[in-house]
Amino acid sequence: MASFKLLYTTLTLLALLSSSTFCSGFPSFHFGWGNGGGGGGGGVSRPIGGRKYSGLFPGFYSHTCPQANDIVMSVLEKAISKEPRMAASLLRLHFHDCFVQGCDASVLLDDHPTFKSEKKSVPNKNSLRGFEVIDEIKSKLEQTCPETVSCADILALAARGSTILSGGPNWELPLGRRDSKKASLNGSNKNIPPPNSTIQNLLTFFQRQGLNEVDLVSLSGAHTIGMARCTTFKQRLYNQNGNNQPDSTLERSYYHDLKSVCPKTGGDSNISPLDRTSPMTFDNTYFKLIMSGKGLLTSDQVLLSGNLGKTMELVKHFADDHVLFFRHFAQSMVKMGNISPITGYKGEVRKNCRRVN
Repeated sequence: MASFKLLYTTLTLLALLSSSTFCSGFPSFHFGWGNGGGGGGGGVSRPIGGRKYSGLFPGFYSHTCPQANDIVMSVLEKAISKEPRMAASLLRLHFHDCFVQGCDASVLLDDHPTFKSEKKSVPNKNSLRGFEVIDEIKSKLEQTCPETVSCADILALAARGSTILSGGPNWELPLGRRDSKKASLNGSNKNIPPPNSTIQNLLTFFQRQGLNEVDLVSLSGAHTIGMARCTTFKQRLYNQNGNNQPDSTLERSYYHDLKSVCPKTGGDSNISPLDRTSPMTFDNTYFKLIMSGKGLLTSDQVLLSGNLGKTMELVKHFADDHVLFFRHFAQSMVKMGNISPITGYKGEVRKNCRRVN
């Protein structure tokens, strides 16, 4: 064990010393709408990307836990085959983690004498799922590589694996995050965009995290899989602008279908697919539906109806070209995964993702 700890410490120190040669931010993005490289229908075997990010790098566990990704994927395959909706839930967990204190696994912590769990925040309560799958991954990793793979990296690996297993892109994932010792209920209430956001609200939330319009539209494309509760879109059906009228951007037949799922009173926990055409397949149908007025959430439809030139253009191009969407989604996921990671000797590697050591 002593030699193992020494090896881990040495690798961590090497990562820190090397970080000066790493790119501290994401390269500026230009709107080049050709097919480009990466992406592909039905999943991609060749990872997109390959850049290094502020102390994180893809081979972080190559010596200390080379089986890490295989262990993650084996648990995911079983969980997602049993419940395909779980893929979207795990992708969402990573998003809700990174937008609060950075990608530090704070979202996984239960209540503690010194802080309240983020699981109790308005965006997360009774809706965030997948904790048991993360627990199982962590348990198997602890058996194979004790005190080595962080919960924050497990979230990032699970998000990528869930995307791949749903038919989406693969990407080269920088690793080396460590886990926080605290959570922020207040931060979770403040920093996660609500489903009724305007386009300007969405941009503000994303820019606060160092993300831009391309990242906003690309990452919103995660809604190509998964479900949403009635409470997140009921306002659109019955009182969008405080005048007891539906959202005028809703396509008429879709509006009537949603009313049958989500009555005016009650039924708040009823669910509807975010992508009604292919809700379990990671593809670009989400953008095609937005183009026809069938985005489920206000925050989906305003990417087009918000009259912001860049987001409107992106929706149209992603609807036309799934390869382009896959490539940008992969790049934006890496960029999001680099929001304020804890590295080096800060934080810890939790033995149990639900509590600090």
